[in-house]
Amino acid sequence: MESLLQQIQELPPWAVDILRLSIWLMLLMLIFVPLERAFALHRQKIFRKSIFTDLGYYYLNGLLPKLVMVFPVAAIAWLMRRIVPAAVHSWSAGLPLSARLVAALVAGELGYYWGHRWAHEIPLLWRFHSIHHSAEEMDWMVSSRAHPVDFIFVRLCGFVPLYALGLAQPTVGYHLDTVPLLILLLGTMWGFFIHANLRWRLSWLSFLIATPAFHHWHHTNDEHTDKNYASMLPIMDILFGSWYLPKQWPAIYGIKSRTAPSLSGQLAQPFLPTALNQEDDPS
Repeated sequence: MESLLQQIQELPPWAVDILRLSIWLMLLMLIFVPLERAFALHRQKIFRKSIFTDLGYYYLNGLLPKLVMVFPVAAIAWLMRRIVPAAVHSWSAGLPLSARLVAALVAGELGYYWGHRWAHEIPLLWRFHSIHHSAEEMDWMVSSRAHPVDFIFVRLCGFVPLYALGLAQPTVGYHLDTVPLLILLLGTMWGFFIHANLRWRLSWLSFLIATPAFHHWHHTNDEHTDKNYASMLPIMDILFGSWYLPKQWPAIYGIKSRTAPSLSGQLAQPFLPTALNQEDDPS
């Protein structure tokens, strides 16, 4: 065992990251594949259409943002420290970890909500976000389908309130990254859950936490599009008028415009002049 750990430590950082992502992928499969077999909303194959494209996104978005986000996150932290009163950050630093986690969850969700909503309402951002909505079958792996530009933008929007309120600064006895990392981990895991092919509605809990029923309506391809932007807290949609959760489930998923079938084609598509046609323009 010690020899194996030593060999892993000697691997280059990119290889360690791939190994880490592969282990997480195996754990996620052990959780969601049996659940989707036992409580499936729609009868569909495990290796459904575009599953390998989504697998490519899983690794791409697990590796690239780590390299790219360090600079904008550092810039956000630097800027917030200069424009937000020091008293706000001092107050946040004095909160116990549990209170900071709750505050960070709400603040991060608010930032994520508006970043996600802007990705639907601003045509330039929709070029990238539409890749995520192009999935015509829903399961847990659809959570990974996101153009890196869209993936990074929406998550940066979620980080802004954390740094503005000082919720990402050190607490006594804890490392700087404890709170944002925990929120990011929770949000990532919850993303897999709400995209899953599960017929769970969770009754009254659906007003408190996002469920598969709640988020599947976000992916509908009918007149009820552009609803349910929150990733974990539906209260955001209730407050800002975008909540929608009828008793039935969506009949069809996806978008009206055509999307390139390959990973490379989808990565290039938002940069092409014809990437956003009038039929699918969110404006």
